[in-house]
Amino acid sequence: MDLPPSAAPLRALPAESLPRPVLTAVRAWPAGAGEVSAYFYDPAAAARNAAALRACLPMWAEVCYAVKANSFPPILDALLRGTGPDIPRSGRERSDSSPGATPTDARSDARTGASGRGIDGFEVSSAHEVRLAQAAYGRVDSARRPRLVASGPGKSMTLLTALVSADVDVVNVESFGELRRLDAVAARLGRRVRAAVRVNPAQVGLAGSLQMGGRPSAFGIPETEVPAALELAADLAHIDVVGFHVHAVSGNLDAAAHLGYVRWCLDFAVRTAAVAGIELRMVDVGGGFGVPFEPDRRGDRPFDLIRFGEGLSSLPVPDGTRVIFEPGRMLVADSGWYAAEVIDVKHSYGAEFVILRGGIHHFALPTSWEIVHNFAVVERSGRNGGPEPEHTREAVVEGRPVTVVGELCTPEDTLARDITVDRVRPGDVVVFPMAGAYGYEFALPDFLGHPRARRIELRGTRHAPFPTDRSS
Repeated sequence: MDLPPSAAPLRALPAESLPRPVLTAVRAWPAGAGEVSAYFYDPAAAARNAAALRACLPMWAEVCYAVKANSFPPILDALLRGTGPDIPRSGRERSDSSPGATPTDARSDARTGASGRGIDGFEVSSAHEVRLAQAAYGRVDSARRPRLVASGPGKSMTLLTALVSADVDVVNVESFGELRRLDAVAARLGRRVRAAVRVNPAQVGLAGSLQMGGRPSAFGIPETEVPAALELAADLAHIDVVGFHVHAVSGNLDAAAHLGYVRWCLDFAVRTAAVAGIELRMVDVGGGFGVPFEPDRRGDRPFDLIRFGEGLSSLPVPDGTRVIFEPGRMLVADSGWYAAEVIDVKHSYGAEFVILRGGIHHFALPTSWEIVHNFAVVERSGRNGGPEPEHTREAVVEGRPVTVVGELCTPEDTLARDITVDRVRPGDVVVFPMAGAYGYEFALPDFLGHPRARRIELRGTRHAPFPTDRSS
């Protein structure tokens, strides 16, 4: 897939725009560790984002983090642990009353509140993610019962057995056949399972980078067929329908539109439950919160979390009904950086190519999502400040646009095009910020069999001389 052309010429980000711990980790990379090819994560940043989100949500809202976005154990632990005791939820006085308040302001609110609780639970889509979530609870609070919500369009009998055996809170059911399979598994295991019917709305007033609703889709049950699904569920002795699940888009940045979407979800759930005679205990509105991957190209603005929270506070939610949000990238995108060492610089028919010790087998997000994902070049004149190697002296680009590619034997292995760099040569390191969501987990690690990217935990501003390696 071709990357989209830039709307205007872009320059690479300055290295100084990277957090100091990231720069330190790249520049202090040990000579004996091989070429730089790693994700650097700051779990504390993810915890602060979770605290900021919770601070803006009403009391009836719950946050179940989508493990698929980033499953690095220190990230899961930090999200679950949070940053400390509770901070006030939506309804408090705003610390910034300006009309353009953004999630950055919310993060400031979280800090001035000193600390905040972590997430309420996890959204999982495989037995592996169930185990990861359970392990996080075991490390952070073993006395606390894991709260897990299970999603996914194709749950096999094997997966359903694992979910029921794990006693997940709710299974979001995607089809008539899945209802029957879940009932059969529950009967075999002697359980009665809480289920939510996933709805594919006939119309969705949202835009995003991905759309799973409001169109023909493998996700959910068409809105017009939901009453029939509820009739079927009523005849299944081992199914307890507790509510509905709607996850229609991903990557939405319009807070007003997202508020309207949540309002529709609640209205639909209340009306449909009343007609079907269901006790409505849960409405899962999915995730879908976007982050501005391309502010320098498209002028993307952050999702206005504060105004979204204020709007939520005015929505009528029935007593005893919990509303679940399943954020992923909003919590972790800015907590990760993908770094790969430059192996070669090639001049080909008037174009310049920067070849990395990495690629889409580590970081497929820019290509798969068609994002113009900018980067910074961290210069290293010889490893660890040593003399410049002889073989790098001709392989250098200065003040020209480059295409950044990986080491795979395919032209699809392209991470960025037409980004002007001040200077780049072999031994330097290209660092992509905003790589904390759908990075390591979303890549193609086994193609060609190159070593996987390492995953390294940074310790925020209290960064040690070299980070703790938590590879797995």
